[in-house]
Amino acid sequence: MSAGRVFSDIADRYDRLNSILSLGQDQKWRNTVVSRLPGGRLLDLGAGTGAANTIFGEREIVALDPAPEMLALNDAPSRVVSVGEHLPFDDESFDAVFSAYVFRNLESVTETMAEITRVLKPGGVAGIVDLGRPAGRAAARLHRAGTATLLPLVGMSIGARQEYIYLHHTLDKHPPPDVLLADTPLELVDTWRLGPMGFVWAALLAKR
Repeated sequence: MSAGRVFSDIADRYDRLNSILSLGQDQKWRNTVVSRLPGGRLLDLGAGTGAANTIFGEREIVALDPAPEMLALNDAPSRVVSVGEHLPFDDESFDAVFSAYVFRNLESVTETMAEITRVLKPGGVAGIVDLGRPAGRAAARLHRAGTATLLPLVGMSIGARQEYIYLHHTLDKHPPPDVLLADTPLELVDTWRLGPMGFVWAALLAKR
């Protein structure tokens, strides 16, 4: 099952499930990144239904997502259907790029980071928050066992069991952020952990 198909099928339930699974902390985790981004023009990469719109402040927002069904529920004034690997924007056209709970669903992190670098202005900042496994082998094993049981059950509650089995498997897709983002055209400024057991990670990267 592709990521685009998953989110198209559950567009009207996606934000509610994120809130349940994060114990109501998903917006707080987004804000730890948004609060460190510059003002100006911001690309919300993988914007979905626009859950982050209320915390962007006075920034000029362009919402991009591969699922038109998600963007149809997004109230951002500028909405674009596309993917991170192919950003349909001019070079150096954004002051900031934000991406929440998207990177584990990308076809290519390398291509997406190259595109983010291209569209950022010099001095621009990219902020990313996503889910993964906790640091440490024992914690990762415990977390994996928990999500193998919990995510299908939660998915069943909204008629999306297969979609949330898919999400369980995406948590194992990437290494920790300091490894995943170490070799990109942007400078890795900071990474930090959030959530129970640190299964949420965040990162800031800058274009010099």
